[in-house]
Amino acid sequence: MKPSEQIERELAEKYKQPKNVEQFGVERIPDELRTVRWWDIFAIFLNFLINPGTITISGILIAAGLGFWQAMVTGVLSILIGFSVYLIAATVGSDYAIPGLVSMRAIFGIRGAAITSILRALSSIYWFAFQTVAASLGIAMVLHRLFDRDFSLIWISVGCAVLQLVVSMYGYHALAKLSRFAFVYKLIFSCVIIVMLMTFPEDGYAPSEVLRFAGSDHGQITLMAFWAFAWGTSWFTNFTDAADFCRYTKSRKEMWLGTLLAAIVGQLICSFIGGYAVAALGGDMGPEDSALTVIVDTTRGSWILLVLLLVYVVLDAWMINVQNLYTAGLAITSLFSRVGRFWGTLGVGILGIALSMSSTLISGFDGYMDALGNIFAPLAGVFVAHYVILQRWGMQVDELFTHRDSRYWYWGGVNWVAMIAVAVGIPVNHLVPQEYGNILVSAAFSGLVYLVLVRLSKSGSDQLTNALYPIPHRPTFSYMKGDASVDAVRSDYVAAD
Repeated sequence: MKPSEQIERELAEKYKQPKNVEQFGVERIPDELRTVRWWDIFAIFLNFLINPGTITISGILIAAGLGFWQAMVTGVLSILIGFSVYLIAATVGSDYAIPGLVSMRAIFGIRGAAITSILRALSSIYWFAFQTVAASLGIAMVLHRLFDRDFSLIWISVGCAVLQLVVSMYGYHALAKLSRFAFVYKLIFSCVIIVMLMTFPEDGYAPSEVLRFAGSDHGQITLMAFWAFAWGTSWFTNFTDAADFCRYTKSRKEMWLGTLLAAIVGQLICSFIGGYAVAALGGDMGPEDSALTVIVDTTRGSWILLVLLLVYVVLDAWMINVQNLYTAGLAITSLFSRVGRFWGTLGVGILGIALSMSSTLISGFDGYMDALGNIFAPLAGVFVAHYVILQRWGMQVDELFTHRDSRYWYWGGVNWVAMIAVAVGIPVNHLVPQEYGNILVSAAFSGLVYLVLVRLSKSGSDQLTNALYPIPHRPTFSYMKGDASVDAVRSDYVAAD
């Protein structure tokens, strides 16, 4: 029996999990299982990028006054800004084979990192509920066009949510398999949508008109900067889960290539489709109009195209929400070591399904997500300052699973210096206008404050000196040398102890 097979068997017994699902939660992934290449990472992230939400926002850029090509450039700039922190956080997975939330223990302390797990779980559950309802609205709209009758939004939401939960409970490899199919379908149908738009027999849809659409005559640079920062920094709320999808990756180079290529290609596709749809209307959208309604109109009532569009929407919701539940499940296992990934995912999935049936909670989604975004930005700034600048991409992974003897125990399990830097950065989001990139400014400000506080505190603090002692990059783990016990992969750490 291979060492990894023995570890998986022990994990299944320890957590009472089915044997045919992914067993690894917060545990490190053995080297022999890290075989994912760049094209699988590319497929996973491309599916995440190509979605109705990104297409809709791309159309909004045109309606705001940008020209077609300016909107394309803005989309690419936004993804480069957003992935600046995301790619850094993803290296934790490719280099150390652990989830992102486990790595937060090195920065915020063994106990202090619990706040990032709680925030990640809340964010993922709300995203799951919101995406389920949004997809259900799209599905209901297409079904109405097909059958000329209304369908229950609640039952559509529940049906979608259950399907998404099933795949997420199986784990990473089920996600990878679904990604390969969805990847091919999305690319092909994206081309179909482009052809439908270009050949729609109404004024304004011809490529010669749309590709020359110039938008408003003034303020384009300001608009581009505003949307690039506002849209791009929204990705900061996802930095804690970036490593989750990269810990099975063969190398950092494979991760960088697959992730960055998917980000740029996916954004270009969405910017082109969404921008083309709204530019064809001359940039004028009514209160009920969007890039998606334009796309539905271009089907001309064809049931074949409507069915294909329905599959497109279902696959999109499926892919995004499987990832949401997967990361939320890992957040639960990071908080409670006696809960396995399977059961953690099941628990948050049930809660997410309940939320997706509540219009009251979903209607307040924006308020909740704004509040979470205000916290995630300074968290990201402190993470980059600690991991990249102070530790130079180093991390002692075995110390992340120990208790009071850990170098990451700080003061009572909490790095209060990091917490203060985060707290100071939160009000910056409110003080700095959004057009000046408030989220980016607050992240940079918190990172700078953290570096200054560490410099002032380090000389008189054994806790900081011990935690920041230089670490060789990517140390060799004991289980890689033949120790196949489950305790070599994860110790019995309980966050509440």
